[in-house]
Amino acid sequence: MQNLLYLPVPMAFFVAAAITTFIALSGLYLVRRRYSAEVLKENHEVAAIIFNAFGLFYGVMVAFVVFVTWGGYSDATKSLQMEASEVDDIFHSTEAFPDPARSVIKKELINYINSVYNDELKKMDGGQVILHAHGPLHHLMEVFYHTDPTSFSNRELYGETLKRLNNLAQDRRLRIFAANDTVPEAVWLVLLVGGVFTVLYTFFFGMKNIRAQYVITTTLTVTITLILFLIYVLDHPFTGTSKVSAEPLKEVIDVMQQE
Repeated sequence: MQNLLYLPVPMAFFVAAAITTFIALSGLYLVRRRYSAEVLKENHEVAAIIFNAFGLFYGVMVAFVVFVTWGGYSDATKSLQMEASEVDDIFHSTEAFPDPARSVIKKELINYINSVYNDELKKMDGGQVILHAHGPLHHLMEVFYHTDPTSFSNRELYGETLKRLNNLAQDRRLRIFAANDTVPEAVWLVLLVGGVFTVLYTFFFGMKNIRAQYVITTTLTVTITLILFLIYVLDHPFTGTSKVSAEPLKEVIDVMQQE
């Protein structure tokens, strides 16, 4: 499944839907070979009531999971944007700092954002998530914590910059937490089993026009597959072609290099 995340979005959805639809139509073909439409019609009334109730429960469950995963994807996007914003603000705030603190802080900021853009995000794309900050961020915090505040003429600006540095570390942790916030296996089990049962129910409705039943089964299977695959995509906000855009980081890197 994870390999599909690296395909273009239309192709990934098409492949997932094609596989499940082929399986569903094969099952329908076997059922209709064994049971005629007249035999299946005998259970239409009871099957329709159960199908409506089951479809309602399953639909609510799927809608809730989509809402939660979409919220997690939005949080991941916001965390990355806030992280880039904090770096940009700290970079410009250091203009009022005396040397050598100003030069060291700017250098570590450039190292940090390049590390996130070129290293951390690629590791997160591969499923490697490192919570503890090492390298540039650790060095940057060491510079602040070992600098004498009395050497700054504008102590209010120093305090505000230190606050933004703490916010930067928090935004980084939130970004990593968003990548770890996956749908539990128990929820996936309910979603997959429910989807299979929903499609299976369509096998036991006898329609004289078998082509119409194939079309109905196909549309239902494709719809369920696309929704479940959407949940899978949203559950991996930093993986594949639909991952959170790193453009905010790239824009800040360009600004810092120009200045």
